[in-house]
Amino acid sequence: MSQEIVQEAGVASREAAAARTEKHEGTSLREYIESLLVTVVLALFGTTFVVQAFKIPSQSMEPTLLVGDHLLVNKFIFGGRGHWYDAVLPYRDVRRGDVIVFKFPFQDHPHYVKRVIGVAGDRIKIVDQQVYRNGQKLDEPYAYHDPAAAYDPFLYNFPPSSKEELLFSMQPEWSQEIFNYVHDGEIVVPPGKYFAMGDNRDHSWDSRYWGFVDREAIMGGPVVIYWSVETAEDDGNEQPSFGAAMKDLFDTLIHLPTRTRWKRMFRTVH
Repeated sequence: MSQEIVQEAGVASREAAAARTEKHEGTSLREYIESLLVTVVLALFGTTFVVQAFKIPSQSMEPTLLVGDHLLVNKFIFGGRGHWYDAVLPYRDVRRGDVIVFKFPFQDHPHYVKRVIGVAGDRIKIVDQQVYRNGQKLDEPYAYHDPAAAYDPFLYNFPPSSKEELLFSMQPEWSQEIFNYVHDGEIVVPPGKYFAMGDNRDHSWDSRYWGFVDREAIMGGPVVIYWSVETAEDDGNEQPSFGAAMKDLFDTLIHLPTRTRWKRMFRTVH
């Protein structure tokens, strides 16, 4: 009789252990799925509202930003839109001198990066390659002029004074409306808009050629260069084929140690 009791106790003990194991495995699986979902949600939230990676495709911001610089863009800094809660969040207005990432107003809206030269109400003009804002000549240590650049009248004097001075390189829409904003030889930035230029003044297609940056088009401001690799300039005119893209990626990986600009790693952008 005692042997049967012992056997029954053993069976009960094994069943209880199996139940605990099954419960533990179920709890672990549930916790894993919950943790994964939370991670995905936080990642989506972060890339949607807080930070996003961005690669510099052209030389328009050299020497501040080089082709192949990979940036983290703070999407949160310029988030304020006049709501009641803006006062308690770390938002701020776009300022003169800020480097901004924004959607280009034409041609499928690719992302551009430029420096804000003028905000709403500012009067901007260029005389002999020197930028004047509200009658004051700007001190621009970040600006670079290429003495070998091809002649372009907008590199030396802007805005144009007559339709005869308009350029074929201008965005057509801008050519039609630019004189709506020219007063006394200066271009006046309207409300909700910004006048932006590249630091590489002689190799930058910027507000001189296509107009103002809309406040709603600004995605954020670059914070830090997290990686920089020597690479060719992206012409932006056509999407490379899959084979060409894979070849370029493979070539970059092979030469990664020698092409990485180690001194630019984790450099802040300003």
